[in-house]
Amino acid sequence: MNKVVIVTGGTSGIGLAAVKALRAKGCTVYALSRRGEIPCDVSDEASARAAVQTVLDREGCVDILVNCAGFGISGAGELTPLEAAKKQLDVNLFGTANMVNAVIPAMRQQGVGRIVNTGSVAGFVPIPFQTWYSASKAAVQSYTMAMGNELRPFGITLTAVLPGDTKTGFTAARQKIDDPEGLYGGRIERSVERMEHDEQNGVPAQKVGDLIAKVALKRRVKPLYIPGFSYNLVNVLMRLLPSGVANRLIGMLYAK
Repeated sequence: MNKVVIVTGGTSGIGLAAVKALRAKGCTVYALSRRGEIPCDVSDEASARAAVQTVLDREGCVDILVNCAGFGISGAGELTPLEAAKKQLDVNLFGTANMVNAVIPAMRQQGVGRIVNTGSVAGFVPIPFQTWYSASKAAVQSYTMAMGNELRPFGITLTAVLPGDTKTGFTAARQKIDDPEGLYGGRIERSVERMEHDEQNGVPAQKVGDLIAKVALKRRVKPLYIPGFSYNLVNVLMRLLPSGVANRLIGMLYAK
């Protein structure tokens, strides 16, 4: 395809899977990470701009940006230090925004560009004891759709892929907030155990990476893509059911 692509979080998990899929389709792909060939801390605006400039200096353009950098926090919302919660948003939401802002000028000058952000099913199914992660991914979804309307006249299109349970190193890297006084009676541990079981028995990362590559290279894109029939069904149910019923069902699954 001879497209120049930047993938954040491109050295592990879904990001690495996307890098492999895009390279298999003939793209020139730069995998960014904090310790990658081109180091980049997406939560640092200057670092994001410097990484993009390095690619522009080498290639002269950036055709596609894929934002996969992110991490998760689990634990009770009230027990999560706000500094940790802010870090969650700094990486998952503002890190995405830093990278998008860094590529916009070049894409606007080119008159064309594609940006693929990685959200999560947790963005539309707010998961108890993953409060801040769910909030960050809900924000990514809204951000993508709003920015898509802002940037469309410049030929820049945005879309988000919202994976569900996926088997990656994300599970082991999750930051866990303890409940030392047992205020929640073991509910946090039970919830996280269920989540981790589902993740480690989820779809292979390469399946999501293949979808990201396909979406990145499509001529026309929808605002959102949800891998898997079951998660699409959940999305429909979340929209159709009364909010109280939907939220009670989520609580029965993840907050007992």
